[in-house]
Formats: sequence, C-alpha cells, structure tokens
Amino acid sequence: MEASKLIRDAMASVAGLRQAAKEQPALAQAVLAIKHLQAQRFAHTYADLLASAAYAPSATFFLQELYSAGDFSVRDAQFARIAGALERTFPEQVVATAVALAQLHGLTEALDLDMARHWCQHTADRAEIRYLNAWRTVAQPSQRQWQLDTVLGIGKTLGDLTRRKSLRIMLKMMRQPARLAGLGSLQTFLETGFDRFASMATQGGCVDYFLGTVQARESAWLTQLFNAPTADCETELRAVLQTRC
Repeated sequence: MEASKLIRDAMASVAGLRQAAKEQPALAQAVLAIKHLQAQRFAHTYADLLASAAYAPSATFFLQELYSAGDFSVRDAQFARIAGALERTFPEQVVATAVALAQLHGLTEALDLDMARHWCQHTADRAEIRYLNAWRTVAQPSQRQWQLDTVLGIGKTLGDLTRRKSLRIMLKMMRQPARLAGLGSLQTFLETGFDRFASMATQGGCVDYFLGTVQARESAWLTQLFNAPTADCETELRAVLQTRC
C-alpha cells in the first residue's frame, strides 16, 4: 500500500476516534485525564533527562509530541494533506518514519479511548486505581510493545537523519511555502524534531544512551503495569500524579 494512503488512513482513524469521544463529554474528559496522567508518568520517569543539558531537548520533544495531552488535530490534518507530497519529495527513510509516526498516533488514540471507556465505569475510585484497572482490562501487551518499538525506531531514524545536512537545508527551504500553504504546525514539528536530535547527535554516544534509557525504563514500566502486585503499581502511580509536566 502506498505510504500516502497509510498516512491518510491513520489520520482518518484518529479523527474518527476523537469525534467519538467528543460526542460523549464524560468520555472526552476521561481521555484527557488518561493522556495527562501518561504525560506526568513520562515526566516522572525521565526527570533526570529532562533536567540534563544534553538530553532535555530530545526528552522534551518526546514528552510534548508523543506523550502530551495536547490537541494535535491541526497538525494531523496538515499531515494528511501533504501525505502525497511527502512521499514524492523525501527519501524513503523519511517517508517510512512518517508512516510509522502516523500509525503510532492511530494506535495510541485507540488504546487511550478504550482505556477511557473503562475509566468512566469506576468514577468512585482514585485516579491511580482507575488507571491501573483500565490498563489491565484493555491489556494488549503485543500492541504496547509495538508502541515502544516504534517510538525507538522513530528516535533512531531521527538520529540517523540528522547526519544528512541536505535534509535540514530542505526543511529550511520548505518553511515559507509551508506557512503560505497553511502547514505551519507540521513544519514546526518537523524542524523541532530534527533540531532536537541534531543537538544530541553532535555529542558522541548521546543518541544511543538516550534511546537505550527509554527502552530500559519503558520496558520496566510495561512489566510493572502488567505483572507487578496491584499495591506496588498504585503506590508508583500515586508518586506519578504528584509530578508536574
């Protein structure tokens, strides 16, 4: 299947999931609560990287673009609009990464919505209990592992692509046409991701350390959520809820 179609299909799925949530205010609020808790969890898990001069730019990019509770509907619509041009203009590695990002976004929205439905069924419970129950009810360990593998793959590709100075020049040349075409949000995302990883890639071994840290900590977190005693998970989640992001 063409990359442009895969991107458009993923973005259409995301739009449909968002619309389904908007039609039920309580469900929409539950989705936001889950996303916010997940952003807090990331900030808690990577507090050291977020406070590091070397790793803060990339860690912040991950937090804002992959774990944030923000509204990405404008950027997503722009992403779908230029899917064909992206496929024609950029190298295959860039296009494959764009497809992976779109599909990651689609799966994340689907899992968050499924969790939100279960979250709404336990309104009397504390947030950490509701989250853990929703996570374990939805489960999907293979899809959770795919999420992690895809995030790591995107990060590795970004690190590799920063070595291609021609790509950064191309992005800069696209800035004005993108603004005139109403694609400013997408342009900012692309430039920010490139620049954040470029700053880390100039320091030998930093990209590998960053991605290795994410792999180790996220794998441990998945294992804990799926297999650790309930009381231990709830204690950890309570600590997460005290983290600002």
